[in-house]
Amino acid sequence: MEILGTTLRVCVDDLEASVPFYERLAGVRALRFERGGVSVAAVGCFLLMSGPEAELDVLRKVAATIAVKDVDEAHRVLGELGAHILAGPVGTPAGRNLIAMHPDGVVYEYVDRGTAQ
Repeated sequence: MEILGTTLRVCVDDLEASVPFYERLAGVRALRFERGGVSVAAVGCFLLMSGPEAELDVLRKVAATIAVKDVDEAHRVLGELGAHILAGPVGTPAGRNLIAMHPDGVVYEYVDRGTAQ
């Protein structure tokens, strides 16, 4: 499985107020989308999320997002290594993803940059 990078997940109270800071910090414009009632702005290595507290509580349980070349390969490798697949693979606005709990109990999102679905 080829890991391409990681994204830091940041829950914010006010997405509109936070985006300009992160755009200047990362030197790139935000890619915005909504998912499950949560407003999201992807800015460089940061994934800013704002929305209902109940939704954010779930999102906070994911330590980081790991970009991989192929989420199906990640699914196979993670299973072989004893990770518990909690969700996916499923299509997202940015590609396909899955949520996995590693044997140590830490939860990560794995996403590929394939065709958005």
